[in-house]
Amino acid sequence: MAGQLPILAATAVLCWLGGAGLGLLGQAAAGVLLRSGAILLFAWIAARRPSLLAWTFLSMMAGVELGLDASHVATQLRFLGDLFLRLIRMIVAPLLFATITTGIAAHNRLRSIGRVALKSLIYFELVTTLGLIFGAVAMNLSGAGWGVPLPSTTEAALGQQSVLTWQQAVLNFFPENIAQAVAQNQILQVAVFSIFFGTALALLSEDKRAPMVAILQSLADTMFQITRIVMYLAPAAAGAALAYTVGRLGLAMLLPLGRLVIVCYATLAAFCVLVALPILLLWRIPVRGFLKAVSEPAAIGFATTTSEAAMPLAMERMESFGAPRWIVAFVMPAAYSFNMTGSSIYLAMASIFAAQACGIHLSLVQQITMLATLAIASKGVAGVPRAVLVVLMATASVIHISTVPIFLILGVDALMDMGRSLMNVVGNSLACAVIARSEGEFAPYEGPR
Repeated sequence: MAGQLPILAATAVLCWLGGAGLGLLGQAAAGVLLRSGAILLFAWIAARRPSLLAWTFLSMMAGVELGLDASHVATQLRFLGDLFLRLIRMIVAPLLFATITTGIAAHNRLRSIGRVALKSLIYFELVTTLGLIFGAVAMNLSGAGWGVPLPSTTEAALGQQSVLTWQQAVLNFFPENIAQAVAQNQILQVAVFSIFFGTALALLSEDKRAPMVAILQSLADTMFQITRIVMYLAPAAAGAALAYTVGRLGLAMLLPLGRLVIVCYATLAAFCVLVALPILLLWRIPVRGFLKAVSEPAAIGFATTTSEAAMPLAMERMESFGAPRWIVAFVMPAAYSFNMTGSSIYLAMASIFAAQACGIHLSLVQQITMLATLAIASKGVAGVPRAVLVVLMATASVIHISTVPIFLILGVDALMDMGRSLMNVVGNSLACAVIARSEGEFAPYEGPR
């Protein structure tokens, strides 16, 4: 029977998609019946083989159904997703501080940190550049922006946004007040402070260092235990987030920009097959084990539309998979500022979409200029609210296109954000495994503990 569960799960998903299709075609009653049957079947499967991934996926299906059939109720459930995000943000800063500091001080990794930092930055730049190229090529081949009707709106609201200069971006890496950095959830600033703290602690004598290291190691273990507790809320938060999104937008919102959404997900899938998979094979990282390790964090990132929500669990899963804690603690927060692979694909697509919607044919030189701008402007803005919008505005001004199409993209941004958040989680987890392998400290384990 266990071998039949994946087949039944695939059947349930196909039935649910069929029900969604019937709903879009106007067959509401038949659509509800088919989707409800699919949800009941998946609930039975989840009960037979319970796991965080199964219950999260079930909650996502139920959330979409609630958004479709009771939108007035679904839009009231956003607080569950917000509560989950608050709990995650409560965990992140102390978790990073404890794991990075003990990784440096407890294991005397002072020489290794510089080498790992250099490898990480090179890797991040290569992968995100490939992401930008994939996004640009996909939009050029699909032409999804040509002929899209533009809304009659002004650009005043977007004009208030401004992009960081490179000097401001560099300054933003370093906290002027660690309490403020924690309060504002500035991940990179907390990581930088932790590196300084861990380095200073490592330079102390053993008798002065040992008590603090013992406390911080206990703190790290405690924060991972809190993560496991908070993850019990993940399925409910995932379902509530999707219920709110669908209830507010409705699946009909997909129709005007359906081609863009389809191209976005097709490009993400192509990137996984043509870039992520070869990286796994090249660095001899077990594909099956990696997929098991990353599946639950990726599902949480997809459902909540924020890769940050999956960060603590992703760190735990990658450590369980075989990457040492000190490498995971260093690479993961850095990746959230420099290796947002899904976001880089999205940014390239959105920029060219805006040009196509305005009827502008970008030359090869203009597209190269655009990609270079994206590569620079997207660094260091992870802690900026609506960072993707800020980067899009900077790019639009460089290639002299109207910002009106960006309003149109924002209409389905939540739907596309699911895919790019999932890709960000997968890409950041992959970076941890690659850097650990390059350091000769990767001991792969087939699946999470």
